[in-house]
Amino acid sequence: MIEFWAGVALLVAIALWSIVRPLLRPKPRAQIVRSRENIAFYRNQLRDVEDEFKSGALSAEQRDQAKREIEARLLEDVDTTDDSRPLAARPARATAYALLALIPLGAFAVYLVVGAPAALDPAFVAANDPAHAVDPKELEAMVERLAEKVKQEPDNVEGWVMLARSYKHFGRFDEAARAYAHVVARVDANADLFADYADVLAMAQGQTLRGEPEKLIAKALEVDPNNLKALALAGSAEFEKKNYAGAAKYWERMRPLVPADSEQAKAIDANVAEARGLAGLGTPEPTRAAAAPAASRQGRVTGIVKLAPELASKVQPTDAVFVYARAATGPRMPLAIVRKQARDLPLAFTLDDTSAMTPQMTLSKHEQVVIAARVSKKAGATPEPGDLEGMSTPVRNTATDVNVVIDTEIR
Repeated sequence: MIEFWAGVALLVAIALWSIVRPLLRPKPRAQIVRSRENIAFYRNQLRDVEDEFKSGALSAEQRDQAKREIEARLLEDVDTTDDSRPLAARPARATAYALLALIPLGAFAVYLVVGAPAALDPAFVAANDPAHAVDPKELEAMVERLAEKVKQEPDNVEGWVMLARSYKHFGRFDEAARAYAHVVARVDANADLFADYADVLAMAQGQTLRGEPEKLIAKALEVDPNNLKALALAGSAEFEKKNYAGAAKYWERMRPLVPADSEQAKAIDANVAEARGLAGLGTPEPTRAAAAPAASRQGRVTGIVKLAPELASKVQPTDAVFVYARAATGPRMPLAIVRKQARDLPLAFTLDDTSAMTPQMTLSKHEQVVIAARVSKKAGATPEPGDLEGMSTPVRNTATDVNVVIDTEIR
């Protein structure tokens, strides 16, 4: 990341010098008039390029190329002298100094609005560009460097949030929870942060929402009663307590907040129907999930994970167990993942789009997947020697009763 910003600074300095240099020397008045006309023309061209980029007609790369060409033509015209040798005007030093201050600030502001600051997050890069994904160990090293940086900057809220999300990405839920605790203590009440904190805290304490996670969910809904993640977690908390009617009420509140024909809406309807059925309330109306054809309910795999008897002596009850799905061909990043403990084996699992690591990489986007399970001594996202694993053959993303046997020790 340091190299990135150093490169940006160098390019900005070069661009500034190219623009400011002509302003620091005398310029014919006739040329000034003509230059102003040209600048107005090129400014309109730049505005058109930005409009086309925002409308989707141009990619980011095409936009940048077009802007470079326009700026090159502008500089060419500005430096062109007039043959009539008119009287010279004073150098525009005030303008030059203003540009020196405003251009870097303006460029940074525009980047924050139309750019992709998240692309500096290695987890984001790996998820969106698998061909250029960073090695997991290198990613973990970057996370450690980020941790050291934010420890020196306790009020860097954005850095702490990125650190918490990175820890969650690697299954380091205890550390993610501590990072979120640091953040919520330094910002105004924020429903999204409360919900994210509750989620990782539940994972850290053995996948239960009871206790502090429930309090955080309540705070999130107090700030924003329509926060989708908080409503989903609140329903899960009630379901965990076997208050199925209460779970159904929370989940029903999510229905108007999502597109009616979306996969998320179908999943909500299925959860509501299950909760109402367990509560003895019956299904109020034919749900979208029930009415949807089987082909539209992709992105849900169920099955069971078992440990081979010969490896039982190498496992402790508190060892972490990761069950995940990845594409049968293509990127190896998990499409969905759940974390349990070895004491839960054999365990029944459900993997779907709600357990996806990123919205861009989901089960429903890959028809053929492989289901894998790994026992990790260090509870790390990267396989280590001594870990135990097993995986299925490729199955459809709607498969049921998938059997995975953990039968191999990683050497």
